[in-house]
Amino acid sequence: MTGLLVIVAALWGGVTGALLPRAAYRFSVPSGEEWRELCPGGHAIRGWAGRARCAECPDPSYGPATPLLPLTTAVVCAVLAAATDTRPEVAVWLLLAPLGVLLAVVDFRVQRLPDALTLPLAAAVLVLLGLVALVPEHTGDWLTALSGALALGGGYFVLFRINPGGMGFGDVKLALGVGAALGWYGWPTVLLGTLAGFLLGALYGGALVVARKADRKTAIPFGPFLIAGAYAGLLSGACAV
Repeated sequence: MTGLLVIVAALWGGVTGALLPRAAYRFSVPSGEEWRELCPGGHAIRGWAGRARCAECPDPSYGPATPLLPLTTAVVCAVLAAATDTRPEVAVWLLLAPLGVLLAVVDFRVQRLPDALTLPLAAAVLVLLGLVALVPEHTGDWLTALSGALALGGGYFVLFRINPGGMGFGDVKLALGVGAALGWYGWPTVLLGTLAGFLLGALYGGALVVARKADRKTAIPFGPFLIAGAYAGLLSGACAV
């Protein structure tokens, strides 16, 4: 049964991952006013619903990592399914994993975590886990998930107030959903996922400094590492149950 679930999860990840490049592009394109500032020629702006671009500049490509998105999403979904097995919360992780990959890609490209993604993610995690909590076979705790969302969101808000240049408000809103997911498996999972995110971010920043591609004051996108740490915490929590 577990093997079949992993195969289905991988197929789900591959299909949804194939849709991510265009979604990532849409959420990465600046608004019309931003294009006016970015385009030195003052070219005309075209677009709709706030997603506009310069009419004369070449269309930005999806980037060399585009073919990797379906594979990455498939691997993430398959590993989460293998760790969670047939427990009901696996459906929640599989539904939200592609959204996490999308957020990581957008933040890495443009250092922005759109409210249209982070806030629905936080709401979806709590609502879906609330439904899972009604299923007898569930192994997590919804109240701890809610507390985890508030604790991690509050902690990131404090960091944002202390150093707005190093921690964006988008990270604060993303932390709400991440904290809820990690909190489902308890406070040790919240702690592990949080520390893993900071460790991965520190390693990435340190590597850039060593490679002389950044200095200590260079801002880096933290969303991808916050999400990667959350995946690590979920895997640990699911395996420990």
